[in-house]
Amino acid sequence: MSLESGVDLTGEQPTDWSPRGKDPVAPWLWASAAFALLAVVFSGLSTADFIEHLDRQVHSIHCSLLPGASQQIGESGCRTVMMSPYSSLFRTSLWGGLPISLLSMAVFTYLVYRGVDFALARRRKKKLTAFLVVAWLLPLGMSLIYGFISYSKIGAACKLCVGIYLTSTLGFLCALVAQIKQAKGEDVGYDEFSTGSPVPFYLRWFAEGCLFVGVLVGLHLMGAPKVAKATEGCGRLVQKDDPSGIMISLGGTGRKSVALLDPLCPACKGFDERLNASGLRAKLELQAVLFPLDQNCNWMVKTSLHPGACAVSEAILCQPEKANEVLNWAFAEQESLLAEAKADERALRKRITERFPGVQGCLGSAKVKNKLNKSMRWAVANALQVLTPQLFIGDRRVCDEDTDLGLEYTVASMLALPEGGTK
Repeated sequence: MSLESGVDLTGEQPTDWSPRGKDPVAPWLWASAAFALLAVVFSGLSTADFIEHLDRQVHSIHCSLLPGASQQIGESGCRTVMMSPYSSLFRTSLWGGLPISLLSMAVFTYLVYRGVDFALARRRKKKLTAFLVVAWLLPLGMSLIYGFISYSKIGAACKLCVGIYLTSTLGFLCALVAQIKQAKGEDVGYDEFSTGSPVPFYLRWFAEGCLFVGVLVGLHLMGAPKVAKATEGCGRLVQKDDPSGIMISLGGTGRKSVALLDPLCPACKGFDERLNASGLRAKLELQAVLFPLDQNCNWMVKTSLHPGACAVSEAILCQPEKANEVLNWAFAEQESLLAEAKADERALRKRITERFPGVQGCLGSAKVKNKLNKSMRWAVANALQVLTPQLFIGDRRVCDEDTDLGLEYTVASMLALPEGGTK
């Protein structure tokens, strides 16, 4: 929709123009397009990371504002944000969901196109640049919303996301300056909206933007994975009953479910946060079987992956009515508890007793140690991996690879099955 000689983008004859080469507006339009292009790069890298993880494997992830920088395998702010329920839409109906970064890439691609088209235009009017300002309000507003979510809900920042927030702000400001400069030489009596077309130009341009988004979304949906294991699971419980009374109720009134947890396991903490944020926790009558990866009580591990986990697990078993309170405290204080246990477990046990006085006399006793030992034997009886977390919906085990991006889709699919049956 480039401008033709003597006709502006609204379809009207121009009344007041700046000769090419003396246009004060074009540099700002080029700048807005440049920032949009940079945002396309950031959104594209984030989308590529997301789509790569849809094969249900562990991959490296970009977490740098420099496109050529090395990728990271371990934990990072970008990984935390990507694994959060806020990184994609429709997660219960599509494995992994529709990534927000894909929508972002489509919007910024359109802004590149529109900014370049306006910058190359031989002639333009105020309401053309006004359209660009309004269009930039979308990524600017979403940046504010997602910046708030990252700070208040996720508690982590993604460098690529920060890059998008910055480019959204700078791109909007450039479009705004272009609008201000364009307004100065304009004939106020000019009617830009009288195009002679039954569809106003700004509606046509809005439809173009929707088309950009629709095409990318369509391509993503065509390539979205169909995961049979998300419903079938990865094995079943052999011994569902609890004759030893080792299962701890974590509340809920929905489908009976069992979670194998280590209170000082970072992956368990992340899993718990994702399950709560998804809103699916309320649909599960969740019971926990404690499985601390600490050699002080778990003979199946050669080294203490999570020192102090035995002591915290004992505290939960000592006061099962306060299981959620103790578990949430352990998750919140996980780093300091691990460090303290590594230095002096007796100090950790003292800290637990001070925080939960009701465990005094029980913590470290033969009775609670025997009960924790029975938890290990329950895991052996069910031939479970030495791994936490593990989740069973009914008796079906949620695959390990479905406890992050595919959590909502998998749990929702399993909940849709009749109790103990198949569709």
